[in-house]
Amino acid sequence: MSSQPSAPTPTNSLPAPPPSSSSSSPSSSSTPSASADPSTPSPASLPQIVKNDPQRTGFDPKTAWWINYFNIVTGNITPEGVFHYREWRHRVHEKRDCERCESNRDWAFAHSPTVRFMREKIEALNGNLDASNVVCRRCPARITEDGQVHRAGGGFSPDHGILICANEIRNRNRFEDTLAHEMVHAWDHLRWKVDWVGDKDLKHAACTEIRASMLSGECRWTRETFSRGNWTLTQQFQNCVRRRAVLSVMARPRCKDEAQAVKVVNQVWDSCFSDTRPFDEVYR
Repeated sequence: MSSQPSAPTPTNSLPAPPPSSSSSSPSSSSTPSASADPSTPSPASLPQIVKNDPQRTGFDPKTAWWINYFNIVTGNITPEGVFHYREWRHRVHEKRDCERCESNRDWAFAHSPTVRFMREKIEALNGNLDASNVVCRRCPARITEDGQVHRAGGGFSPDHGILICANEIRNRNRFEDTLAHEMVHAWDHLRWKVDWVGDKDLKHAACTEIRASMLSGECRWTRETFSRGNWTLTQQFQNCVRRRAVLSVMARPRCKDEAQAVKVVNQVWDSCFSDTRPFDEVYR
């Protein structure tokens, strides 16, 4: 995703994003230029993005979609090719996906208890979230030469608002979880001086990610079990929150590796996991 502002100071507004394409939409994992920090890996040291080669993957965007789909079903397209096919279909259906996302946004603002509660609490801090700064865009995924697929469901930017990735968030329940997650970040931004990027340390990032995963509902048992296949009966909620917080911290440019992310999450775990503000308790 595109540019991430530097560590913000408390503000009493959540400005609207500029009317532009998805390339300028906010993302919680996007970062500023890395050249100012020697601890940030240089672009040359990062895994390179892999582009589709029909001869290698078996997927050819010039071929009809149903032929490509048949080739996927019959095993004639590689997993990398399936990735590129998926991204191709997202580009084709971008308008449809964004319209569905905007419909879910309007429904959530009107009917979701969690979203309505968070919106009221944000307004109490002189902030505002509405259709002008909660935007739906297609978020291109990427696959790198190490075989890793990088996707985003949404993001929060203090300078722009909330982004929902319309091509990734395809049902109302997941939309509600994603919007609630980003609204927790928005409330934290208005309530405290949050070091989003981790210029000083990563504890702020770890804490807000713990709270967002805990309070949004994305780690409830049914979501973990039926959507992600995690059937653990003991400590399932805590493990989910911890795992998702670690992954989010790892996406920060100042985070060196998984070991550092785990360490910083553990350092703030007790205080942040017990902090349910602005809720009285974990609601979902």
